[in-house]
Amino acid sequence: MKKIVISLLILTLIFGIVGCTTDNTDEETDAAYSSEDIIIGKGTDYELHGKLTIPDGADSKNPCPAVVLVHGSGPSDMNGVPSALPDFPNTPFKDIAEYLASKGIAVIRYDKRTFSHAEKMVQAINRLEDITVYHETIEDALLAAEILRADGRINPEKVFIIGHSMGGMLAPRIHAEGGNFAGIISFAGSPRSIHDITFDQQMDYWDAMPDSEDKEYALSPEYREFYYTEVAAILNMPDGEAKITPVGGSTAYYYKDWDKILTPVYVKDINVPFLIMQGEKDFQVYAGKDYTAWQELLKGRSNVTFKLYEELNHLFMKSTTGDIEEYKVKDTVDKQVLADIAEWIKAN
Repeated sequence: MKKIVISLLILTLIFGIVGCTTDNTDEETDAAYSSEDIIIGKGTDYELHGKLTIPDGADSKNPCPAVVLVHGSGPSDMNGVPSALPDFPNTPFKDIAEYLASKGIAVIRYDKRTFSHAEKMVQAINRLEDITVYHETIEDALLAAEILRADGRINPEKVFIIGHSMGGMLAPRIHAEGGNFAGIISFAGSPRSIHDITFDQQMDYWDAMPDSEDKEYALSPEYREFYYTEVAAILNMPDGEAKITPVGGSTAYYYKDWDKILTPVYVKDINVPFLIMQGEKDFQVYAGKDYTAWQELLKGRSNVTFKLYEELNHLFMKSTTGDIEEYKVKDTVDKQVLADIAEWIKAN
């Protein structure tokens, strides 16, 4: 039974042309746009293919606001398609990019490093290199923001971040470590510890299983105590030992890094606007725990907007089955969600 922690952590990891005006009117006309191939980290060992989707009217005299899209956990391509689900029919990042570009907002998206360079990253771990969430996600988001700010068609003071799931958890950290965004959008993210979220996901997994001795143990107070004892052992492990201790497809050091500075600590010193978005039917990040944790953390701030969407899941698409099977249903990101993002960006 002690393998429950490690096996579920593996699932967590795997798993007429209109210019760029920022005026927001009810009769706004969709802009024509195009997509340009870009490379994140050009010249490095981890070059990533991506796209910049940009309104056709953007130029140095009429620069656009722009967005960096940041993935959730596990390997995914630039469209938000996870490699662990080969029959996944949806393209949430493409949906966001094309909608926002049609509203005068440029978007940069790219293949995640674990999608394009999985073998190389495993080899780096085997060489005991310090592979952390910085190398998995943060560094590439910072490089993407640099590309936007260097483009004369983009307003460098109006570069935003949309982080989905794990990307939403990391968005404040990415901002604090050099992103310096004009605003932060948590798209089904959370300010809670990754270890608490993983535990809750485990409990949901076991709760849905047929009755068995394993299930009885997994849902018991004894297992909860064991889980958090194991987490504490990881967090208290000396760095040298943590780097050679496999956990969840990575190392104990990877998980230690997550807890060096927790999201609430970053948020305390961040004054830019926040948009917190959550699907009520999300079964991976929870409206009753993660969304409410954001509300508690950010309460009293005048520059925070909260949006909770009934009947929508983790992808901000219509919930049908309430489990992973609904991800196989062809759909698009809800239009009201997309409209709310565009309106918020233009207002900030």
